[in-house]
This record gives sequence, structure tokens and C-alpha cells, in this order.
Amino acid sequence: MSDAPGRPQASSHRSAQHEGTPVSDALAPWLQQQLSALLAQRGHAWLLHGPSGLGQYRLGLELVRAWLCETPTPQGACGQCGSCHAIEVRTHADLCVLMPETVMMALGWPLGEKAQADIDDKKRKPSKEIRVDAMRDTVEFSQRTSARGRGKAVLVYPAERMNNVTANALLKTLEEPPGDARFVLASEAAHQLLPTIHSRCLGHTMLWPDEASALAWLQQQGVGAADAAAVLRAAGGRPDDALQFLQSGLDLKTWSLLPRAMARGDASALAGWAPAQAVDALQKLCHDLLAGSVGGAPRYFNPADLPMASTAALARWSRELARTARTVEHPFNAGLMLEALVSQARNALNSKA
Repeated sequence: MSDAPGRPQASSHRSAQHEGTPVSDALAPWLQQQLSALLAQRGHAWLLHGPSGLGQYRLGLELVRAWLCETPTPQGACGQCGSCHAIEVRTHADLCVLMPETVMMALGWPLGEKAQADIDDKKRKPSKEIRVDAMRDTVEFSQRTSARGRGKAVLVYPAERMNNVTANALLKTLEEPPGDARFVLASEAAHQLLPTIHSRCLGHTMLWPDEASALAWLQQQGVGAADAAAVLRAAGGRPDDALQFLQSGLDLKTWSLLPRAMARGDASALAGWAPAQAVDALQKLCHDLLAGSVGGAPRYFNPADLPMASTAALARWSRELARTARTVEHPFNAGLMLEALVSQARNALNSKA
């Protein structure tokens, strides 16, 4: 949590936020349904895709856990065998997890000795992309003999963090995998993947849970009943995002006051936010205002919290936010970027044309 109440804690990688460790270890019912369906099918490579917050990482991990389990069931891994324990403590010899270093650190996966030493010695920062040398190690891993005799598994998350060089290094292995190797690629932006990656995988579109199931799950994670509906709305109906919303340190009052604060040009409303968090929140606000301007229903904010605004001005603001989002991970000056974002928001919300 952030030290300042109501302020979100800066995160080095947005995707890692979306897959925060839940309070309850039980798999959400909509994920269990998908896991059982996937286990009933055959295939050496799956691409799990959909918007953030629907559980791609958790479903991918449970899929490889079931593949490697010593006593699996149609519903998944047993959770008790040596293989399940080895995955739990992040030491399974037949599982390769391929992620950006920032995501691996956030999710508790160990880095290689050299990578960890370089980061510890401050020779470089943890990578936000999947490094090509890590991909080469993964290809070599897939060609080894299985240590436990249940085959090998590779989990790639988030798969869109492969650049073209890294993705091309994986293509031949996906097309002609060693006999006992299977792959799960989990993505929150599958449109960014190479078409050749899509063509070599069986695709699975993540299911959206119904509202009642999502609310019940959030309460199991320790979210109060009074807050569950409001935080689920703030997350656009995505339960993992809703949980991370609260874990980030952002409270619901701060969220509800954000539209009016932006209309006033109140920069303090974004104090302590990372630029990526601010852009994400403002894109959601712009979405809801645009929807309302043409008679649609808002997705993220309560209608009563939204001011009126010009459709043309909102459309211009949406384009400005999209341009900013492309470079938000590398701001020249975070403070100046936040000031510029507030200025753009104030202009859009007060424009008459």
C-alpha cells in the first residue's frame, strides 16, 4: 500500500498488477470451468487471450500445473504431489516460466543467477520486455529430457511483451516442438502478437464472469460487500483488476471524485500516481464520457459522478491519451507528464466545441 491514503502505489509493470496474489487460493469458478474444458482437449500450444483482469496468468499456471501433476484429475492438478509442491515453491525442473523480469519479480519467480546479479549490482534495471536471451534458454530447455517423466511445460506471460526478435526465436519450436513439451502463452493484448504466433497456437478467449460470481469471489478475497460492486464497476467488470484496484492503495472515494477534479484542473488528484496509472484512469474516464455523450451507459464510473462534455472535445482528448499511452512507460519527466495530462483533461471537460 502507498503511504499516502487514497493514492496508488507506483508499479513498474501494469500487467503484474492485474494478477495480484488473491487472499483465497481457490480457483475462481469461471476459471475452473475453463480449466476443465482446456484439459479435455489435446494440443501442444495454447494462446489464452482477452482483456486484462480476467485471469490469464492464473489459468495458464493451473494448466501447466495439471499437465505436470503426478495424479491429475479432469478438474486439474491434485495440489498434493511432489510436482505440485515444486511449482508452488518455484523450483520445478520441468517448468520454464518466460516473463519480463519485472513481472517475474512481482509474481515471485526467481531470475537466473546472472540476471539477478546484474540487477543486484545495478548494472541494469529489470527488463520490461521478454529478453531474447531468456527465449533462447527456453528453446534449449524444451529440448532437454524431462526430469520427472511427465513432460515439460513453458508458460509465457504476458506474451505481448515479446518483441519481434524474441517471438521469431520461439516460432520454430512452436511449429515443431519436442515430443513432450507443451506451451501456454497468456496475453492481455493478443493483437500485438505476430500472426505467425497466432497460427501456431490453439486459441482460447477468456470468459467474462457474470456479475454475481465476480462479486462473490471478491468477497472471498476479503473485499467488503458494500465495496465489491463499486470496485467491480471501477475495474470495468474485471475481477482481478478490481482486486488490484484496492491493493494498489486507491480508494473508491478518490475514484468517484476524479472526474470533477479533472474538470477543475486539480493536479493534486493525481499526486503520487505513476504516469501509466494516470493514463489508464483518464482513458477510462474519457471512455465513459464519450459513451454518455452519445446516450450510452458508462462502464467505470457512476453516472452521477460524470460531468457533461463536448463529444468533439472528448474525441480529441481520446486521441491525445492514445498517443501518450504509447510512450508512457518511458516519460521524459513524470511530473511534467502528469501536469500535461491534467491540463488536457481540464481543456476537454470544459470545452464547448
